[in-house]
Order: sequence, then C-alpha cells, then structure tokens
Amino acid sequence: MKCIAVYTSDFQVFSDVYEKVLDLSLADEEETEVDGVTVSASGSVPGQYLERMRVKPDVAVMRVKGRDVTILQHRELFEILLPEAEVAVL
Repeated sequence: MKCIAVYTSDFQVFSDVYEKVLDLSLADEEETEVDGVTVSASGSVPGQYLERMRVKPDVAVMRVKGRDVTILQHRELFEILLPEAEVAVL
C-alpha cells in the first residue's frame, strides 16, 4: 500500500485538503504543502501495517466508501493508505 502522510490533528483541515492531496503525484519521500498543511509521500507500507495500527487504542481507522482507501488518524497525523498501482509486464 502507498502511504501519504498529512500533518494536522484537525479533521476539518484534513477534510478540506483531502481531495487535493489525492490529486498530487508525489515521489516517495517527497514533501509539499497544500493550503498550509504539510503533506509527505511516505512510500510503501507492508500489509501488516494496517493490522498493527488497527488494534492500537489511539488510532482511528476510516474507510472511504466506493474507493479502496483507508485513512488512519493518530496523534497529529492522518495517513492515507492507497493500493499500489499494478504495473503490467508484457
């Protein structure tokens, strides 16, 4: 899974920048700012990461209906987990 970190603890602020963040095409470890909020492409995370985070009491897990997107909120950070784009080998 690809992980994009959005550094804010405010859900309304995250909500305001969410679609803009999804439209970004950041390279791994690239950081930028969207409407004053720091956003970083954290690269790939293993499948077990979501399972480990899901059981922590201080982590909120949200699923986006109709999309294969999971959002984790913990501390002053939102993490958007997206499926990796599959590359077809011909």
